[in-house]
Amino acid sequence: MRLVGTIVMLALAIVMIMPFLWMISTSLKTPAEVFQYPIKWFPSNPTWEHHIKVWSGSKSFGTYYLNSLKISIIGMLGATFLSAFAAYGFARIEFKGRGALFMVYLSMMMIPPQVLFVPKFIMFEWAGIYNTHLALILPGLFTIFGVFMLRQFFMTIPNEISESAFIDGAGHFRIFFRLILPLAKPALATLAIIDFSWQWNDYENALVFLIDESLYTVPLGLQNFILENMIDYNGMMAAASAGILPMIVVFVLGQRFIIQGLTNSAVKG
Repeated sequence: MRLVGTIVMLALAIVMIMPFLWMISTSLKTPAEVFQYPIKWFPSNPTWEHHIKVWSGSKSFGTYYLNSLKISIIGMLGATFLSAFAAYGFARIEFKGRGALFMVYLSMMMIPPQVLFVPKFIMFEWAGIYNTHLALILPGLFTIFGVFMLRQFFMTIPNEISESAFIDGAGHFRIFFRLILPLAKPALATLAIIDFSWQWNDYENALVFLIDESLYTVPLGLQNFILENMIDYNGMMAAASAGILPMIVVFVLGQRFIIQGLTNSAVKG
């Protein structure tokens, strides 16, 4: 039974990775080879011309990369910290109406983000941050999903740990920074990876709140390959191949904490 499950998972993994392999293959092909059928996975004469074009010229992806890194890293760090702070309050601090307030907070997840575009546009215009990166960074600092996720994790940490610290004279801030956060590394790393991918791939907010091309992010920069009479699929796939690298790096850096947390949990169990 385990062998069957392994084979099924392997087949699903191959299906999932095929679009990425096609993307990399297309970025190395000539335009004439893109729509050949059956699909030619290995180009006859691989060329790096399209990758070089992405990083050179007047519309180099270097600017878009830096903009996306700036927004995604600041948003990821801020969202992870603020979510942990709020989650600690909902999970560890007793106050009247805590459960009801948390349910009201969670109910905001049912509001489609597109509904908020007009109110956010008016507010950003009034605050003077429209057409700036702050229009993407500030809203990205707050994530309902992150608070919910970390709150559920914090509730699995035994209360005896906090109670012992209280007896020793520690306050909530000290308990949060010295006890809870170190124990929550797996959850924090998971949220950081998820939030970074959200911010890095955010297209709609960047499209609505950014006008100047010098402020464009990587998703908006891909529009440069949609020409008047055609689409430069080779260049677009080369840019998209470069675009997934930061997410891979973040995952590789974060998975160490996730695996470490799972290992520690298994040993404690």
